[in-house]
Amino acid sequence: MNHPFVIVPSLSAIAIAYTQGNLIADKVLPRVPVYTEQFNHQKYALGEAFAAPDTLVGRKSAPNQITWGSEMVPASVQDHALDTPVPNADVNAYNLAKQSGTGYVGQADPLSRATKLVMQSVQNRREKRTADLVFNKNSYNVNNRETLVSGFWDDYANSDPLVQIDEYFDGMVMRPSIAVFGRRVASKLRRHPKICKAVFGNNTDAGKVPLQALADEIGVEEILVGDAWINTAAPGQPANLVRVWGNHAAFLARNKEADTQFGVTFGYTAQFGDQVAGTIEDPDVGMRGGQRVRAGESVRELVVANDMGFFVENAINPAG
Repeated sequence: MNHPFVIVPSLSAIAIAYTQGNLIADKVLPRVPVYTEQFNHQKYALGEAFAAPDTLVGRKSAPNQITWGSEMVPASVQDHALDTPVPNADVNAYNLAKQSGTGYVGQADPLSRATKLVMQSVQNRREKRTADLVFNKNSYNVNNRETLVSGFWDDYANSDPLVQIDEYFDGMVMRPSIAVFGRRVASKLRRHPKICKAVFGNNTDAGKVPLQALADEIGVEEILVGDAWINTAAPGQPANLVRVWGNHAAFLARNKEADTQFGVTFGYTAQFGDQVAGTIEDPDVGMRGGQRVRAGESVRELVVANDMGFFVENAINPAG
């Protein structure tokens, strides 16, 4: 049987190892392995977690029995991959230079370099999918979301984010463990006079609060800041860079031990297998032909407990 796409172990190793420092999708929705492309995941009934049945046991009686009301929900991973062409002329030139010891010292070979570039774009797209899911009010229970139309957190005279965040948390059934901010939201919060005064004391209402100090002040383990950019321009047009994570904020209960079968968490990423990379012969690349390098992964970003998060749309003024 003809298999045009040949998985190359060395390129797959590069695809697996390659990461970008400014992407947060893997921390916001941690990867959970699944062993088939189609799978079921648990969805728990919210009230079951707070049941308090009678626990008294008589000397000769059996304890009361409880059952957890959960629903198995079907889902499936999606394949995400990209190709890029590499002319054989480039590969041959690299190999000849490497053998002769002239040039290309310390440089990755063209196929390895192409794998990194392709995987970078695949990860950029994953970052956008995650941001679109987490920063979407429809991913949350109707009682766990707010769209600010005034009192924006960058309106220092008319907002008190600490009070607002406390009120959000007080209404949640489980306290969030992480906060997710777009870059501008984080920057504005760290300079908010009321937050500076709460952290620095001594009536100091100016400065820039360290990120971990802000996390401690609002009561979460970690703050994740979305720094990524994406080019929204059509191919061939001048670049139009916009932030992947916009002017919003989310507070999520993240359980790193949760998987598709057990554990309550806001969401995760189901992953089937490892990232893979390989080549496809392409006679139409250059005069001497070439190879298309393909890299990708099979994943699905999921929100599995929409009560375990709170979303603030337009945390800062979108017109600002």
